[in-house]
Amino acid sequence: MLDMVEKEDTVISEEEAAQYDRQIRLWGLDAQKRLRGSRVLLVGLRGLGAEVAKNLILAGVKGLTLLDHEEVTEESCRAQFLIPVGSKGQNRAQASLERAQYLNPMVEVKADTEPADSKSDEFFLQFDAVCLTGCPRDLMIHIDQVCSQKNVKVFCGDVFGYHGYMFSNLGPEHHYVEEKLKVVKPSEDANDGPDAKKPKLDPNETTMVKKTASFCSLKEALEIDWTSEKAKVGLKRTPADYFLLQVLLKFRTDKGRDPQPSSFADDAPLLQQIRDDVLEAQGLSSELIPDHFVSYCFSEMAPVCAVVGGVLGQEIVKALSQRDAPHRNFFFFDGLKGSGVVDYLSAK
Repeated sequence: MLDMVEKEDTVISEEEAAQYDRQIRLWGLDAQKRLRGSRVLLVGLRGLGAEVAKNLILAGVKGLTLLDHEEVTEESCRAQFLIPVGSKGQNRAQASLERAQYLNPMVEVKADTEPADSKSDEFFLQFDAVCLTGCPRDLMIHIDQVCSQKNVKVFCGDVFGYHGYMFSNLGPEHHYVEEKLKVVKPSEDANDGPDAKKPKLDPNETTMVKKTASFCSLKEALEIDWTSEKAKVGLKRTPADYFLLQVLLKFRTDKGRDPQPSSFADDAPLLQQIRDDVLEAQGLSSELIPDHFVSYCFSEMAPVCAVVGGVLGQEIVKALSQRDAPHRNFFFFDGLKGSGVVDYLSAK
């Protein structure tokens, strides 16, 4: 039996049934009920955060808390469609609240203007899922460790220029159901040869299959020992964006911000130096990330935010509704190539 999170007090009203009719037809009433009983915390209201917020609100979660202590700047709202023109200097979460709520009045949308690192561990445990964008590496690892102990699902994501990623930790045992074509057993009287006696798939009938997936912590995913024989074997198929993420997170830790177009002359050589240091510390060649990467990782690009935000929102909805196979555990998007890749990376 699936160990699913049942929201006993979740009742879909006639108004909600009409609002979410297409979704209920797509993934079923039970999945929508689980979604309607879930509360989500979204940290970071830049371009990517706005995309995730939009997708979750339209999907119909019970509540969404927007947590961001930063003020609106020209840079931060380039890809942020929830912030009205003329909001410069206002808090980003507060400035995004009105348009976010307008998307779906049935969802309880709140704004929290305090820093994420000022919150107690208990704060994060009141949610069913936590999505972290624009956060420092150490903070993400800490929140992931706190939440995973209490079965709170954790998602991380960022967009750096043409590049974007998402990470998910749904715990050691994430139960879900997947719709599959029903297998039809052949008739015992079939005498049309051996092929007629083989099981076949009925394209007109489906069945729900119960499955389980396991995930590792963010710390385990980021701290792989690339000098081990097992890691060396998988190095060639590991996306270069995984190592680029390590470089950009180190830059964020060191500088307290992301690379900015206005500081390109200073940030570009620093990024290359951090690239050399990060890869050398892991026993890897700097050739894994060519020098020209610095030309494509500044600012947030709206199209990349839309793609990564769409995938990130989709994965949160799938995890909360416990419907369909989740991405395990990284998704990397390269806007230069116009393609993305899903890969499971872990120190274990």
